[in-house]
Amino acid sequence: MRTQVGIVGSGPAGLMLSHILHRHGIESVILEQRSRDYVLGRIRAGVLEQATVDLLVELGLDSRMKREGLIHTGIELQLDGQRHRIDFDALTGGRAVTVYGQTEITRDMMDARLAQGGQTIYEAEDVSVHGIETSKPSLRFRHNGDSEELQCDFIVGCDGFHGVCRPSFPAGVIQNFERVYPYGWLGILANVAPSSEELVYAYHDRGFALLSMRSTQVSRLYIQVAPDEDLKQWPDDRVWDELSIRLGTPGWTLRDEKSVTPMRSFVAEPMQHGRLFLAGDAAHIVPPTGAKGLNLAASDVKLLSDGLISFYATGNSAVLDGYSRKALERVWRAEHFSWFMTSMLHRTPEGDAFERKLQRSQLAYIFKSRAAAASLAENYVGLPFD
Repeated sequence: MRTQVGIVGSGPAGLMLSHILHRHGIESVILEQRSRDYVLGRIRAGVLEQATVDLLVELGLDSRMKREGLIHTGIELQLDGQRHRIDFDALTGGRAVTVYGQTEITRDMMDARLAQGGQTIYEAEDVSVHGIETSKPSLRFRHNGDSEELQCDFIVGCDGFHGVCRPSFPAGVIQNFERVYPYGWLGILANVAPSSEELVYAYHDRGFALLSMRSTQVSRLYIQVAPDEDLKQWPDDRVWDELSIRLGTPGWTLRDEKSVTPMRSFVAEPMQHGRLFLAGDAAHIVPPTGAKGLNLAASDVKLLSDGLISFYATGNSAVLDGYSRKALERVWRAEHFSWFMTSMLHRTPEGDAFERKLQRSQLAYIFKSRAAAASLAENYVGLPFD
């Protein structure tokens, strides 16, 4: 098999890259370890920055998002039962975020790729990367019991934190930066309309809580727990009581669908070597507090596609060679913002009264200072991709 760009992973990063390349006449083939149904069954957050929304509009992938997405012009921060609104519209000159589930974005892009005749090979097993320091790298894999090889000009790893592409860099090329947080999020779906029109981030002495939503009829709720929390210790009644205490807005009916998400910050740099490039979770992880994961994937593939388009149009690799440097500037900004939101709102197990006073002081400063609120708002709605 032969293509121009071989993409490993059919999540949002890989699919979005394939659509950008298609619009510019560049061929790609996606290899996905899992089945299509498995990929669509992964429940992920879906808070889209303005630039991500603009990119989906540009690609013509916005029709269902326009109908079903929820535009939010602010969030609320809660302290001592009192909520303070961060007004994105006023603080950022009219920018906003859109709540639209990552699963729905993935479905939209899968359907569009199928309609365009794009090739995605699901259940590709034992994928391995070869020849990245040559001009003809390749991907080897097994499919339906047969050994296959996909020859490419370039390979892009969009295969997540546990994928095969990042470990395929030669030893000593990548430096990893990581912080593992001593808490996780217990996520709950509730089949009721959200009790707030906007996301609510709550600081509480018992731990952080977040009120989010999937739609006008489905709430998505999170409470801070230990990263290795046993879900059996959280029956619905206990979850309900804890949400009522931390968020102070009773009235939900919970559906028995819970999961614990450990939290970490992670960056691998550089994000390219030879003819192999990394994008999305394959290169970096952010804690979900800042709502940056999907948006960083979008900015990665936008910057990477600029380089690939330039290369195929001119034969010059200058833009492509600068991909990692440029992408990492935005990655580290998002990492810092995600760390800032996380450390401001969560109780650490060893945290003392001094730490709690600092957190409360930071929240109070944001409530009172337009400059502090504007900085939070600017980072939350997202900086321009370029």
